[in-house]
Amino acid sequence: MKVMIRKNASGVLSAYVPKKDLEEPIVSMEKPGMWGGSVTLANGWLLELPVMAAETVLPITVDARKSGE
Repeated sequence: MKVMIRKNASGVLSAYVPKKDLEEPIVSMEKPGMWGGSVTLANGWLLELPVMAAETVLPITVDARKSGE
């Protein structure tokens, strides 16, 4: 699914899923750099993110996979 990852002015990362009109803060990350691992959203969703460079500029839309169901 398409997911937009962005960081607000306070530095909080969030994920927006357009098809669900859902925006949730990212509360934990499997890997410190986020990319290539899973992230957990505040609503409990677990998303697998693609491998990307650590210096990837945000906001960015990526193909993520929802897991943990």
